[in-house]
Amino acid sequence: MALNRPIEILLVEDNPGDARLTFEALRHGTSTSNIHHVSDGEQALHYLRKTGPFVDSPTPDIVLLDLNLPRRNGREVLADMKSDPALRSIPVVALTTSSARDDVNACYALGANAYMVKPVEFDRFVEAIRSFEEFWLRTVTLPKT
Repeated sequence: MALNRPIEILLVEDNPGDARLTFEALRHGTSTSNIHHVSDGEQALHYLRKTGPFVDSPTPDIVLLDLNLPRRNGREVLADMKSDPALRSIPVVALTTSSARDDVNACYALGANAYMVKPVEFDRFVEAIRSFEEFWLRTVTLPKT
Protein backbone atom coordinates (compact mmCIF):
# COMPACT_ATOMS: atom_id res chain seq x y z
CA MET A 1 0.00 0.00 0.00
CA ALA A 2 1.45 3.32 -1.06
CA LEU A 3 -0.34 5.41 1.58
CA ASN A 4 0.86 5.50 5.18
CA ARG A 5 -2.69 5.74 6.51
CA PRO A 6 -5.96 3.89 6.07
CA ILE A 7 -7.45 4.20 2.60
CA GLU A 8 -10.67 6.21 2.52
CA ILE A 9 -13.35 4.50 0.42
CA LEU A 10 -16.65 6.09 -0.50
CA LEU A 11 -19.27 3.44 -1.23
CA VAL A 12 -22.23 4.86 -3.15
CA GLU A 13 -24.85 2.11 -2.95
CA ASP A 14 -28.61 2.25 -2.42
CA ASN A 15 -29.13 -1.47 -1.79
CA PRO A 16 -28.61 -2.08 1.96
CA GLY A 17 -27.78 -5.76 1.40
CA ASP A 18 -25.07 -5.01 -1.19
CA ALA A 19 -23.67 -2.26 1.04
CA ARG A 20 -23.50 -4.65 4.00
CA LEU A 21 -21.79 -7.35 1.92
CA THR A 22 -19.25 -4.85 0.61
CA PHE A 23 -18.53 -3.59 4.15
CA GLU A 24 -18.07 -7.15 5.43
CA ALA A 25 -15.85 -8.25 2.55
CA LEU A 26 -13.58 -5.22 2.96
CA ARG A 27 -13.62 -5.36 6.76
CA HIS A 28 -12.31 -8.93 6.66
CA GLY A 29 -9.77 -8.15 3.97
CA THR A 30 -6.08 -7.50 4.29
CA SER A 31 -5.97 -3.73 3.70
CA THR A 32 -6.64 -1.04 6.24
CA SER A 33 -9.49 1.11 5.03
CA ASN A 34 -12.24 3.37 6.27
CA ILE A 35 -15.49 2.82 4.41
CA HIS A 36 -17.95 5.66 4.16
CA HIS A 37 -21.41 5.01 2.74
CA VAL A 38 -24.05 7.14 1.06
CA SER A 39 -27.17 5.78 -0.58
CA ASP A 40 -27.95 8.13 -3.46
CA GLY A 41 -26.27 10.30 -6.07
CA GLU A 42 -27.12 13.61 -4.43
CA GLN A 43 -25.55 12.50 -1.14
CA ALA A 44 -22.47 11.31 -3.05
CA LEU A 45 -21.91 14.74 -4.58
CA HIS A 46 -22.49 16.48 -1.24
CA TYR A 47 -19.98 14.09 0.36
CA LEU A 48 -17.41 14.65 -2.37
CA ARG A 49 -17.83 18.42 -2.29
CA LYS A 50 -17.98 18.50 1.54
CA THR A 51 -21.31 20.29 1.70
CA GLY A 52 -24.34 19.90 3.94
CA PRO A 53 -23.86 17.20 6.58
CA PHE A 54 -20.55 16.11 5.00
CA VAL A 55 -18.48 19.26 5.68
CA ASP A 56 -15.95 17.37 7.81
CA SER A 57 -15.88 14.15 5.77
CA PRO A 58 -12.51 12.88 4.56
CA THR A 59 -11.75 13.07 0.87
CA PRO A 60 -12.03 9.54 -0.52
CA ASP A 61 -9.03 7.88 -2.10
CA ILE A 62 -11.38 5.82 -4.26
CA VAL A 63 -15.11 5.66 -4.99
CA LEU A 64 -17.12 2.46 -5.44
CA LEU A 65 -20.15 3.66 -7.42
CA ASP A 66 -23.38 1.86 -8.14
CA LEU A 67 -25.10 3.02 -11.34
CA ASN A 68 -28.76 2.58 -10.45
CA LEU A 69 -29.18 5.17 -7.72
CA PRO A 70 -32.08 7.35 -6.62
CA ARG A 71 -32.06 11.14 -7.10
CA ARG A 72 -29.00 11.17 -9.41
CA ASN A 73 -27.81 8.01 -11.07
CA GLY A 74 -24.23 6.79 -11.07
CA ARG A 75 -23.52 8.00 -14.60
CA GLU A 76 -24.52 11.54 -13.57
CA VAL A 77 -22.33 11.36 -10.46
CA LEU A 78 -19.42 10.06 -12.55
CA ALA A 79 -19.88 12.83 -15.15
CA ASP A 80 -19.95 15.49 -12.41
CA MET A 81 -16.85 14.08 -10.75
CA LYS A 82 -14.80 13.86 -13.90
CA SER A 83 -15.78 17.39 -14.99
CA ASP A 84 -14.78 18.89 -11.63
CA PRO A 85 -11.03 19.65 -11.37
CA ALA A 86 -11.14 19.08 -7.60
CA LEU A 87 -12.62 15.58 -7.99
CA ARG A 88 -11.49 14.23 -11.35
CA SER A 89 -8.33 12.53 -10.07
CA ILE A 90 -10.26 10.36 -7.58
CA PRO A 91 -10.47 6.86 -9.07
CA VAL A 92 -14.00 5.60 -9.63
CA VAL A 93 -14.89 1.94 -9.89
CA ALA A 94 -18.41 1.29 -11.14
CA LEU A 95 -19.82 -1.60 -9.09
CA THR A 96 -23.18 -2.54 -10.52
CA THR A 97 -25.53 -5.36 -11.49
CA SER A 98 -25.64 -4.21 -15.11
CA SER A 99 -23.51 -6.04 -17.63
CA ALA A 100 -25.10 -4.14 -20.53
CA ARG A 101 -22.48 -3.12 -23.08
CA ASP A 102 -24.03 0.38 -23.31
CA ASP A 103 -23.54 0.90 -19.55
CA VAL A 104 -19.96 -0.36 -19.68
CA ASN A 105 -19.09 1.86 -22.65
CA ALA A 106 -20.85 4.90 -21.16
CA CYS A 107 -18.97 4.58 -17.87
CA TYR A 108 -15.59 4.34 -19.54
CA ALA A 109 -16.47 7.24 -21.86
CA LEU A 110 -17.32 9.33 -18.77
CA GLY A 111 -13.96 8.51 -17.17
CA ALA A 112 -14.56 5.47 -14.95
CA ASN A 113 -11.32 3.78 -13.96
CA ALA A 114 -12.87 0.31 -13.84
CA TYR A 115 -16.22 -1.43 -14.26
CA MET A 116 -17.17 -4.42 -12.10
CA VAL A 117 -20.38 -6.43 -12.41
CA LYS A 118 -21.70 -7.53 -9.00
CA PRO A 119 -21.99 -11.30 -8.89
CA VAL A 120 -25.33 -12.57 -7.58
CA GLU A 121 -23.84 -15.46 -5.57
CA PHE A 122 -22.51 -14.51 -2.13
CA ASP A 123 -19.13 -16.27 -2.46
CA ARG A 124 -18.49 -14.75 -5.88
CA PHE A 125 -19.50 -11.30 -4.60
CA VAL A 126 -16.99 -11.58 -1.74
CA GLU A 127 -14.36 -12.82 -4.21
CA ALA A 128 -15.01 -9.80 -6.48
CA ILE A 129 -14.63 -7.35 -3.58
CA ARG A 130 -11.43 -9.09 -2.50
CA SER A 131 -10.11 -8.77 -6.07
CA PHE A 132 -10.96 -5.07 -5.96
CA GLU A 133 -9.11 -4.80 -2.64
CA GLU A 134 -6.04 -6.65 -3.89
CA PHE A 135 -5.69 -4.50 -6.99
CA TRP A 136 -6.93 -1.07 -5.90
CA LEU A 137 -5.88 -1.04 -2.26
CA ARG A 138 -2.69 -3.11 -2.29
CA THR A 139 -1.22 -2.98 -5.81
CA VAL A 140 -2.09 0.40 -7.35
CA THR A 141 -0.57 3.67 -6.23
CA LEU A 142 -3.54 5.94 -5.59
CA PRO A 143 -3.38 9.71 -6.15
CA LYS A 144 -2.64 11.78 -3.08
CA THR A 145 -5.79 13.49 -1.77
